[in-house]
Amino acid sequence: MPTLNETMGQYSELFMLLAAGTYAVAFIAFAWDLAKSSKTLRAVDPKAAAAAAAPVRIPVAAGLGAGAADRAGTDVSGPAGRAERPSSATGGASHPEEPAAGQLADPGMRYGAERRVPARVAVALTVLGALIHAAGVITRAIGAGRVPWGNMYEFLTTGAFVAVAVFLVVLIRRDLRFLGTFVIGLAIIMLVAASVLYWTPVGHLVPALQSYWLVIHVSIAVLSSALFTLTFAMSALQLVQSHRQKTIAAAGADKLGFMRLVPNALSLENLSYRINTVAFVGWTFTLMFGAIWAEKAWGRFWGWDTKEVWTFVIWVVYAGYLHARATRGWTGTRAAWLSIVGYLCVVFNFAIVNQFFNGLHSYSGL
Repeated sequence: MPTLNETMGQYSELFMLLAAGTYAVAFIAFAWDLAKSSKTLRAVDPKAAAAAAAPVRIPVAAGLGAGAADRAGTDVSGPAGRAERPSSATGGASHPEEPAAGQLADPGMRYGAERRVPARVAVALTVLGALIHAAGVITRAIGAGRVPWGNMYEFLTTGAFVAVAVFLVVLIRRDLRFLGTFVIGLAIIMLVAASVLYWTPVGHLVPALQSYWLVIHVSIAVLSSALFTLTFAMSALQLVQSHRQKTIAAAGADKLGFMRLVPNALSLENLSYRINTVAFVGWTFTLMFGAIWAEKAWGRFWGWDTKEVWTFVIWVVYAGYLHARATRGWTGTRAAWLSIVGYLCVVFNFAIVNQFFNGLHSYSGL
C-alpha cells in the first residue's frame, strides 16, 4: 500500500500534467490573439492610409469669412463651429479601438480600450494553469516533507511556476499579454523537461542540503531566474522588433504584422533593463547567501567548485550588461544580446553544470 509521501508525489505529478495541458491551451490562445490581431490591423491599414490623405477639419473662429478661411488653407465643411479631429496620433482617422497604419502598441504598455477576447481567454487559462501548478508544487512539498526544490526536477517545476506567477503579477500593472506566447511556451518546455529528463521520486535531502539556508538561497535564485526568463523573452522580441522597424523604414514592407501588438524596441529595452536590475540584485544575494551556506556546510566561503564559478560568471555577465548600458551607451541590439547571453549562462548553469560536472553541488537527483 503506498505511503502518504508516495500518494502526495503521485498527486503532484498529476497536477503537473494538468497544468502543462492548461498552459498548452493558453499558449494556443495567446498565439491566436497575435494572429487574429495581425489580420485585423492589416485590414485597418488601407482605411488609415486613405484617411491620412483627407483634409483635416479645424474650427473656424466666429466672424471669419470664407475668404479668410481659404487663405488659411482650411476646410470648414461640416457643422459650424465644430472640429472633426483625427482619431489617431498619426493624423489619420481609423477605428477608435485599433492602431493606425504602422502604429505600434502603447509604449507604456498600458491597457487600451480594445476588446481582445483571445487574449483575455489566454490570461484566464494561464491563471487556472498557475493554480493547478501551485497545487502540484504544494503536494510535492507535503510528500517530501520539506521545501520542493532539492533536486533538478523540483527546481525546474517550481521555477516554471514562479516564472508564470511573476508574469501574471506584472500583468496587473502592465499589458504584457504579447509576452504570453513566449513565457507560457518556456513554462511548458520546463515542465516537459522536468517530467521527461529530470524526474526524481520523492525523497529525503542529502545532509548538506538539510539547512534553513536552502529556503533562503534557493528561493531567491528561483525568483531571480524567473525574472531573467521574462527579460530573455523581452530581449528576443526586442531584436525582432528592431529588425522589423528598420525594414519598414527602409522598404516600407511589414512582413511581421503580429509584432504591431508589441511595443517598440526602445520600450522593450527599457522595461527589460529595469527588470534585469531587480533580478541582478536578487542574484547578488543568491551568490552571497550561497557563500555563507558553503561556510556553514563545508567550512569555507569559496572553493572554486564548478557551480560556484558559473554562478559568479552569471553575475559578471549581468553586471557587465548593466554597466555597459548605464555608462558606456550600449543600447539597442547590443544590450539585448548581452541580456540573452546572460540567460543562456543561467540555462547552462542549470542544465549542463548540474548534470555533467562533478562537484560538491551535484544535487541533480539523477
